[in-house]
Amino acid sequence: MNERRLWLRLAAASGLISVAAGAFAAHGVADPVAKEWLRTGASYEAIHALATLLCLALFPVGVPRARIPPPLFLGGSALFCGSLYAMALGAPHWLGAVTPLGGLLFLAGWASLGWAAGDAQASD
Repeated sequence: MNERRLWLRLAAASGLISVAAGAFAAHGVADPVAKEWLRTGASYEAIHALATLLCLALFPVGVPRARIPPPLFLGGSALFCGSLYAMALGAPHWLGAVTPLGGLLFLAGWASLGWAAGDAQASD
């Protein structure tokens, strides 16, 4: 499987998980704290699934460093969103210590996407 196809599949899975988490927050959870964790995770995961797709669109148009953000975005989703989802489903709250590590991966992904913009050829 080529690199773009792998990231496309992972981004699609991440988008699916974000919709499922948001729906579960809206219809399957009564606890307001758990609802908020699920909503927050779903929002961040959806944004970063879309950001991964943006990076995939940049690969073939002369932005080779756009290959750097996808693992950071999806790794951030796994840690940030995954820890929120787990706590919403009853995992111990100490797991919240992992959440900021995912946030750091998100920040690194956006920083690397900005750096990748230096690859883009001016169309003027």
